[in-house]
Amino acid sequence: MKRSFFSVFFSVFIFLGVLAQDKPAIIPKPSKIEWKNSEFQFSSRLTFYADAEAEKSLKWLKALLNTAGSELEKASEKEAIVSLKIDKNLSSSLGNEGYQLKVTSEKIKIEAATNAGLFYGIITLRQLFPAEVENGKITSEFGIPAVSITDKPFYEWRGSMIDVARSFFDLDYLKKHVDRMALYKLNRFHIHLSDDQGWRIEIKKWPKLTEIGGQSAVENGRAGYLTQAEFKELQAYAKERNVIIIPEVDMPGHTYAALQGYPELSCDNFENLEPKRATPPEPFHGTNVGWSKFCMEKPVVYDFISDVIAELAEITDGPYLHIGGDEIEDEHYKEFVVKAEKIVRENGKTAIGWEEVTQAKVDDSFISQRWTGTTKSVVDTRIIESICKNFYLDHGNIPNQPNTYSWCKKDGVSLKNVYDFVSENENAIGVEAAVWTELVHSDATADDRLWPRSIAVAEVGWSSPKKKDYSEFTKRLGTHGKRLDYLGINFYNTPDVQWNATKIKGVFSTVEK
Repeated sequence: MKRSFFSVFFSVFIFLGVLAQDKPAIIPKPSKIEWKNSEFQFSSRLTFYADAEAEKSLKWLKALLNTAGSELEKASEKEAIVSLKIDKNLSSSLGNEGYQLKVTSEKIKIEAATNAGLFYGIITLRQLFPAEVENGKITSEFGIPAVSITDKPFYEWRGSMIDVARSFFDLDYLKKHVDRMALYKLNRFHIHLSDDQGWRIEIKKWPKLTEIGGQSAVENGRAGYLTQAEFKELQAYAKERNVIIIPEVDMPGHTYAALQGYPELSCDNFENLEPKRATPPEPFHGTNVGWSKFCMEKPVVYDFISDVIAELAEITDGPYLHIGGDEIEDEHYKEFVVKAEKIVRENGKTAIGWEEVTQAKVDDSFISQRWTGTTKSVVDTRIIESICKNFYLDHGNIPNQPNTYSWCKKDGVSLKNVYDFVSENENAIGVEAAVWTELVHSDATADDRLWPRSIAVAEVGWSSPKKKDYSEFTKRLGTHGKRLDYLGINFYNTPDVQWNATKIKGVFSTVEK
C-alpha cells in the first residue's frame, strides 16, 4: 500500500522536528564540534572493540554502555559498532588528554593518543546520554545525535582543593568528589591536610600527629584523619579516573595541630605562638590564622620536616607535594622554605607552595599557587591561578549567603566571577578553586560551595578563553541540573541559571543546610 503525500510529509516533519531539538549540552565546551543530521539509536545488542593499548579504557566504555541495557559482545574492529583506538600519531595535535569522538547513525568511534584522552572521550559520550545515565540505568529506548568532536584542554592543570584540616571529610566523600571532578574533566585534587585545627594524614614516625592532632577540629566541625592505607586507596581510585592527588602539609605557619602533639617543635615559653590562642596539649577550635609557627631555630624542626616529607613522598603516587608557606612573617622564613623545597626535590617530587614562597630563591622547578597576586617574586616559576576573588569557593555563591566568607570579595564569588577569569600570565599552567572549611562542616554544605561553581572552573581550565560566553554557558549548565541531581549533589540553585532539576532524589536545594 502506497503512503499518502500527507503521511510522508508528516513523517519528514517529525524527523526534522527531532533534529531541531536542542542538542545535548557538553561541559566543558569542546574545541571543535560538528553536529550531523542523523542519530545513533541504541539497540538490545551492541558489539564493541578496543585495541590492545586501549584495553585500560574499555571498562569505562562498558560501564557506560551497560546503562543502556544493551547486551555487549566483543567483535573485530571492522565489525564493531562501538570502538576505542590509541593512535600515538595524534599526540602532536591532541596532546596527552585530547580525543576525537565520531558518532554516526551506525557507529561510535573514539580515538586518542593516550588512555587519558580515551577516558575524556568516553566522558563526553556519557554527556550525550540522557541525564538518567547518572542513576546507573536508562529505563527507556533512546538515541544520541550524530556528531564529530575534536577536543583537547587549554590548560594541563584543572584543579579542585578541599581543606580537610579545619573540618574533616572522609574517604567516602573524597571518592565521590573525584567522581564528580572526572565528569567535568577536572584532573588535580589538592587536599589541605594540616592546619591549626587538625592534622589529617598518618605519619608513622610521628604518631601523635594523628593520635592528638587528628582528634580536633574547628568549632562545629568534624575530626578524623586518613590512614596511609586510605590515602593510597584514594590515590588509586583517583588515578583510574585521571585525577592526580596533591597532598599539602602547611609549613612553617598554620602548624598548631602539629605543635599540639609535639611541643618540642615550639620555642621556649611558646614564643612562636602569638597571640597565644592555645598552648599544647590543648586543642584549638577557632578560625583565626597567622598566629602559630614552628620554632625555626631548632634543628629538631628540620628533622621533623625531613621525616614528614620523606614519608609523604613515599606514599604519594603523583609527582607533587605541597608545602603551604602562606601567611607568615619571620626572619627565618626564606631560609626555611628553601630548605623545605629542597627536601621535597631530594625525595623525588616537585614542590608546590602558596605564592609567598616565591619571595625566596627556591628552585626553578617550584610551582607557585597564586591566591592574592600581590607577592613580589624573586624567581620565575610556573603558576597555578587560584586568585581568591575568582576561585575561593568558601565565599558566598551570592552576596550575604549564610555561613560564608567575604574578606576577599565582599559580594561573594559568583558563578560569573569564576567563569569570567582569564589569566594574563604566560607562566600559568592552569587554575584551581579552593574550599576552606572553617564554616563548611557537612557534606551537603561542601556540595553547595563546590557545585556548580566547580563546573565553571572546569570550563575555564579546559576550553579556550577566546570562545567563552557566559550566557551560552549557563544555558548548557541548566540542562545539567537533572544530571547533578541524579548524582545526589546538593548543588546551589544559582539564580543566573534556568535549572531543569526536579528533586529526583530530594537533594536539590536552594538554601543552606
